Amino acid sequence: MAAFGVLAVVLSVYCVCFLVEGTYMVYNTSGGVVPEKINVHLVPHTHDDVGWLKTVDQYYVGSNNSIQVACVQNVLDSLIPALLADKNRKFIYVEQAFFQRWWRQQSDGMKETVKVLVSSGQLEFINGGMCMHDEAATHYIDMIDQTTLGHWYIKRDFNVTPRIGWQIDPFGHSAVQAYLLGAEVGFDALYFARIDYQDRAKRCAEKNLEVIWQGSKSRGSSSQIFTGAFYAGNYEPPTGFYYEVNDDSPIVQDDIELFDYNVQERVDAFVAAAYFQANVTRSNHIMWTMGTDFKYQYAHTWFRNMDKLIHYVNQDGRVNTFYSTPSIYTDVKHALNESWPLKSDDFFPYADRVNAYWTGYFTSRPTSKGYIRVLSGYYLAARQLEFLLGRIKSGLTTDSLADALAIAQHHDAATGTEKQHVADDYAKRLSIGYEESKDVVAASLGCLTQSPLSSECKSPVTNFNQCPLLNISYCPATEVDLSVGKKLVILVYNPLGWKRTSVVRIPVINENLSVSDSTGKLILSQLLPIVNASVSTRKFYVSAYTGESPSSAPKYWLAFTAVVPPLGFSTYVISSGQSSATTELIPNTVDTGSIEVGSGNLKLIYSGKNGKLMKYRNSRNSVNVSLEQSYTYYVGSTDELQASGAYVFRPNGTHTIQFEEKIPLTVYRGTLYDEVHQTFSSWVYQTTRVYKEKEHTEIEFTVGPIPIDDGNGKEIVTQLKTMIGNNKTFYTDSNGRDFLERIRDYRADWDLQVDQPIAGNYYPINLGIYIKDKNTEMSVLVDRSVGGSSIIDGEIEIMLHRRLLHDDGRGVDEALNETVCALDTCMGLTVQGKYYLRFDPLGEGSKWRRSFGQEIYSPFLLAFSEQDDKWTNFPTPTFSAMDPSYSLPDNVAVITLQELQDGAVLLRLAHLYEVGEDNDLSSLATVELNRFFQNRKINKIKEMSLSANQERAEMERKRLPWKVEGSNTEPLSDLRGGPIDHVKLVVELAPMEVRTFILDFNSDIVPYNMR
Repeated sequence: MAAFGVLAVVLSVYCVCFLVEGTYMVYNTSGGVVPEKINVHLVPHTHDDVGWLKTVDQYYVGSNNSIQVACVQNVLDSLIPALLADKNRKFIYVEQAFFQRWWRQQSDGMKETVKVLVSSGQLEFINGGMCMHDEAATHYIDMIDQTTLGHWYIKRDFNVTPRIGWQIDPFGHSAVQAYLLGAEVGFDALYFARIDYQDRAKRCAEKNLEVIWQGSKSRGSSSQIFTGAFYAGNYEPPTGFYYEVNDDSPIVQDDIELFDYNVQERVDAFVAAAYFQANVTRSNHIMWTMGTDFKYQYAHTWFRNMDKLIHYVNQDGRVNTFYSTPSIYTDVKHALNESWPLKSDDFFPYADRVNAYWTGYFTSRPTSKGYIRVLSGYYLAARQLEFLLGRIKSGLTTDSLADALAIAQHHDAATGTEKQHVADDYAKRLSIGYEESKDVVAASLGCLTQSPLSSECKSPVTNFNQCPLLNISYCPATEVDLSVGKKLVILVYNPLGWKRTSVVRIPVINENLSVSDSTGKLILSQLLPIVNASVSTRKFYVSAYTGESPSSAPKYWLAFTAVVPPLGFSTYVISSGQSSATTELIPNTVDTGSIEVGSGNLKLIYSGKNGKLMKYRNSRNSVNVSLEQSYTYYVGSTDELQASGAYVFRPNGTHTIQFEEKIPLTVYRGTLYDEVHQTFSSWVYQTTRVYKEKEHTEIEFTVGPIPIDDGNGKEIVTQLKTMIGNNKTFYTDSNGRDFLERIRDYRADWDLQVDQPIAGNYYPINLGIYIKDKNTEMSVLVDRSVGGSSIIDGEIEIMLHRRLLHDDGRGVDEALNETVCALDTCMGLTVQGKYYLRFDPLGEGSKWRRSFGQEIYSPFLLAFSEQDDKWTNFPTPTFSAMDPSYSLPDNVAVITLQELQDGAVLLRLAHLYEVGEDNDLSSLATVELNRFFQNRKINKIKEMSLSANQERAEMERKRLPWKVEGSNTEPLSDLRGGPIDHVKLVVELAPMEVRTFILDFNSDIVPYNMR
């Protein structure tokens, strides 16, 4: 055991009296640290899932108790009087989604009482986000947004800033959580429960459960945070110390006049548990997490027994115990002035026992994951337009979507590990949020097309419509008959900070159409037929979504190239007339030779004999590689000891999905891009697009309904096979930011015992995955959270869909068997999505991964307006919020531009590259704010912490510095952008740096009043 340090913790002395047989028993709960003893920090807490077995509102009000007896309202109602009964008692609370529901219902008197409890430290907000977000299936922008929202509420209502990260339930932990959502929000420590059982065993043996975690090589020592993993792998009390009314742990019965007196037995059990934990923990301080899911619904039962334990254990004297919080515990650990082991990379994948890798949830409920990601990008764009319109003036807000997206980041929401009715509830909230934000977008675009100055817009003249089901070719706004002289105006908004050129595709019913830009110039377009596979999917899912069967179906996809300025829009007009669209159909009858697809630098070569992909060739960079692609399914294990389910991926056999020897193949050639349609089976359909002006291929897959008539659940993957010699090594992103090196069947922190060679090598992917050898890189980017790996050298595989028939025993008690009902039919879920593939010479792939990755997250926002034949143009047909001669550097993205309720503006800028990732772009970048905000004068600017709840300088001043063991722990880099020049208004960003600012364009900044 390390030498004991000394810290004086002063706690007020206050005695609570209980009536026992006509007399009062006085319990001394005033203890503090005793340097020469083992100190047990009792941390009372509740873990309140923001949806899991019940919906968030059911959990709050306590309904639907046939599923689970849980009522958060009871927890908070019960907690306050229990804390008031003894000023030594303490409690921590996390989920602001629940707390804000409760807070809105309280009287002014109760609010003042709670403020006193918070001010005194009895009630402390930990973590502080709207939920305890997941760390595998979430994007870093969503993690920031939901944390910011919760932190703003806490700052607004209590003027405090959370100090501690408390990610106790997520199923593995990401590097981004450590350095971005930990160090960069000003946390002094991060605590959690779930790490791999093999890792935990080694750390317990070596007393390395507490470390300094450096999550980013680019951010260096500034990314370090003190991190503690709980010794038992859970966030509960030691066995025998649960005190909810219906728990079966023995209470402390100290009335000698009654039967079952057990004080000495309870003290002995307490001391034994304390010794056990102290034997695996550095120093003489240990933390007991006194609570678990939805506990303290009757808080007095917990505090009554903890009061007695503190009193009698301290009388016994073998160990010392007292009420504490993670903040107190962290301060004590820091005061020891010890050095701690250094941890890098992350804590994925997570297994809680043999054959039980929690890697299935990386893909579970793929349509929910896709919906969250689509609306996340939409929310980013909608906030920009809300700012451009003027939030206060419009009366419309994006607040509902903000709340829905925040809740959807919960570790049983984005993960797909909730019950089906809860998943439906999340989707409903997201849909409502979209519908309200859609009005903000329409109003803003309507005003901006009238005048670039929103102050001149009283009410929009043009009504813009949007199409949330455009992915399944359903868009009533574009399915209009233009042969009678009408015109269809398409507004294309670009939320990125640089000029962008991409192909836009819309469904139409007419064949002879022309596309013109805002100057009237005819531009090249292309018409492709909508295939039967898309028509049937469209009919079924439109009925499921709208409740009505579409009356007609479009016949074609109309495609054209849109060129759009940064943070701005361009408009295009579709009208009847001689079309420039041409498409050549290559029949599916070629039996020999090869078929070359692509009219630009990139060519894909298919076999004319069996329809399979054979080669990828880029004439510009001389990449010429063999490439095969296939679909496979793993049979989900039904083993009684461990089945495959919503959380756990446990495959039991592999089968190729393919129509016999030949894959039916159809090719459409066009002026803008070529399309390859392939039917791998009756339930796997694929469209591959090769764009003339692009050097990547776009693969759109439609998978489902997954058949289960053979009694087997199935987990569907696509596999890309090359000759790249990656030597077991591949790279996956951390929440869309840093790429981490993965080595098959290897962990840096312990000698891995391999029991699941497939599931144990799966990792979460939010941006992409790549492999490389000494010559070539193969990169795959995704449109949502998925799981993936390189199971065999030269291969990348991505799991696209899962349908399973057994529960995996982790609490949800429901098989992952998603079905959809419409048109008097119920069938398994079909998922439609995209991934993107590119090969580059070694060292050149990062530019595409980073720049195109931003385009995937922030696609064009399309809006449509039908006009008559007399319409000519909008007063403002093109627009950019930025100086016309300016755009952001290629290595910088604007990830937040949001007007707050008081008129202040929140701005976040992110450097997209890591140190050493690119020869040119892994460098210091600059942003000129005066040119970024055209026609707006910045009067004041403050740099803030990541969650914008405190000034950056104050955060850095308060954060605790920690010492790291060893002599070879110097950071690779600790480069930061310099202080902002308040005259020139130039912001510098170092690799992987995110900087957050509050700007004032009018008067004094009031930075914390969000709503």
